[in-house]
Amino acid sequence: MPIATFLELCMDTDGDDTLGRFWAETIGSDFRPDAGGLGNVVGTYEYQSIAMCEVPEPKTVKHRIHLDVYARSIEELTARGASVQLPAEESGLKWTVMTDPEGGEFCAFLRDDPPDFKLHGIGVDCADPEATAGWWGEVFGVAPRKWEEGSWWSLEHATPDEMLTIDFAQVPEPKTVKNRIHWDVRGNVADLEAHGATRLWEMPRWVTLADPEGNEFCVFE
Repeated sequence: MPIATFLELCMDTDGDDTLGRFWAETIGSDFRPDAGGLGNVVGTYEYQSIAMCEVPEPKTVKHRIHLDVYARSIEELTARGASVQLPAEESGLKWTVMTDPEGGEFCAFLRDDPPDFKLHGIGVDCADPEATAGWWGEVFGVAPRKWEEGSWWSLEHATPDEMLTIDFAQVPEPKTVKNRIHWDVRGNVADLEAHGATRLWEMPRWVTLADPEGNEFCVFE
């Protein structure tokens, strides 16, 4: 029985609408302008959306939460303003590490015929991926899967999308600043606090909590 359900992604930006337009086109959702100048990434379904959040601080460290996308070519991503950091041909991995127009890291997996909704993974850096995947697995009511070929754990079907996974990988560096990407959930704040979440701050429509590793997320009752 899940404690909460996945709602949507949120992404910080210290710029204009460039980042929102980039991600809307990259994942196959629509960009909806607003009076504030940032706009939002709006999908056919709520979980395919990214709420763009204006913040005063620029990106200073590697994203601890990043997005994995399908694309037909690296060139289509660089034409939108992305940059290549580590090509798959050099790393020997199945993905190319890239940065978006504000320097946020993401991974691109090439496919000849990508799906309409091209976001297929949410990567989370962790000190303890097994424990963090287990915690979120209990929140979403799904069992974590350990990948034998790597040191990461995945949650499948944690969102309504059949393909989208949340993947937890171990990194040596600790979390030092607020994540610039997080997800929102629908649930009960008291239930999540009883499960081990920490209350950070409250807004009129939502409460911001942190998981046991300090990753921020917002709860809508």
